[in-house]
Amino acid sequence: MRIGQWTQSDSLWDKFSQHTVMPFIRSFSCSVRTLYRRFKNGEFDQSKLPMQGKRKPNGHQERRGKQAFKRNIAERETDYASFETEFGHLEGDTIVGVNHKSAVITLVERLSKVIIALKPEGRKAIDIEKATNTWFQSVPKNLFKSITFDCGKEFSNWKNISNTNDIAIYFADPGTPSQRGLNEHSNGLLRKDGLPKEMDFNQVNQDFISSVASKRNHIPRKSLNYQTPLEVFLSYVNEEQLSRLI
Repeated sequence: MRIGQWTQSDSLWDKFSQHTVMPFIRSFSCSVRTLYRRFKNGEFDQSKLPMQGKRKPNGHQERRGKQAFKRNIAERETDYASFETEFGHLEGDTIVGVNHKSAVITLVERLSKVIIALKPEGRKAIDIEKATNTWFQSVPKNLFKSITFDCGKEFSNWKNISNTNDIAIYFADPGTPSQRGLNEHSNGLLRKDGLPKEMDFNQVNQDFISSVASKRNHIPRKSLNYQTPLEVFLSYVNEEQLSRLI
């Protein structure tokens, strides 16, 4: 089905969300709301949407294991008064592969929306800790200020991560993914771009996982004034920090 000068089979359509494509399309005459409504009505293929039209139903209850002793997200506002406008705050989670036998750690920087995807050796807390610490060793010290994690028990070694890397760690309230909305949305994009639930992440390497995140980091975002997440991220990094990243 043709929309303006592009069809659903075109690469631009496949890579970008619908409202991101709009500024690059000629002869386009409907609003974002109208466009999404037409998807909902079945005029277009809903599977092309970033989240494929899927949402958890109202009343959904989290049944995964949780860990009790943690710093609540409420403390974050006290510790970082400029949290909403300050660079360097991450949201974190894991996405799980087929049969719940493998996982990928996902981190998202809130201002730039840059996605970092890491492959741990397993799903246990010690695996998450090792992979996270290894990654932090490769980035400039104190570039990141905090992480807000999902409250799953895979992050129960959070104190070790915090102390080793000198970073504050907080946890969202149970059953409230909206407190880490950017991370949840980014996870959906990674699923769409190459890390589906049906994949065994043990069968792919870090380079592949990084390439999936890199693809998304190079796509312009409407919320970033049509800059890419990588462009925005680099605008907050000084030359000394940049030399350690590349």
